[in-house]
Amino acid sequence: MNKDILLHELVPDHVILSESEIKKLFKNQDFDQEQLPKIKTSDPIAKAIDAKEGDILEITRRSLTAGTFVTYRLVEG
Repeated sequence: MNKDILLHELVPDHVILSESEIKKLFKNQDFDQEQLPKIKTSDPIAKAIDAKEGDILEITRRSLTAGTFVTYRLVEG
């Protein structure tokens, strides 16, 4: 039995953004990263990808009805 949470079919893709990706993301936005929804460093996915406080995660969800939906979370302690 595989216990890798990242491989579970219900877990969307989570990627830690680089500094350049973060700058590009917020370049033309009227809000800052502190206003993003949060995810705790203790979250099982955050632990699995070794996310640190202050990182921004890009979460890509796939659905037969909605297609692809991308959202972002700020990692906090």
